Amino acid sequence: MPGARDPDYVERILDLVEQVPPGRVTTYGALADVVGGGPRQVGTVMAHHGGAVPWWRVIRADGSLPPSHQAAARPHYDDERTPTLPSGKVDVRSAFWSPR
Repeated sequence: MPGARDPDYVERILDLVEQVPPGRVTTYGALADVVGGGPRQVGTVMAHHGGAVPWWRVIRADGSLPPSHQAAARPHYDDERTPTLPSGKVDVRSAFWSPR
């Protein structure tokens, strides 16, 4: 099984994240479906290596980000005109990009 410490696994995830178009999002689970592992492994990669890629475009399946990321992500969503809901979550139905 791939691991968050495997450089090839990390690179595959980061490459996919870089492909997510502005104004669109994908989920930890969707990335895991493509590269293997699970959403938590993808989250670990993003936490340790995601600073150089558009990390705000990777969200939870319910449209949310971890609370610690919300304030930093909001300007990106506004700039990119990412569809959001009144709750502040990303409108996953409108904004989802499939990494397949």
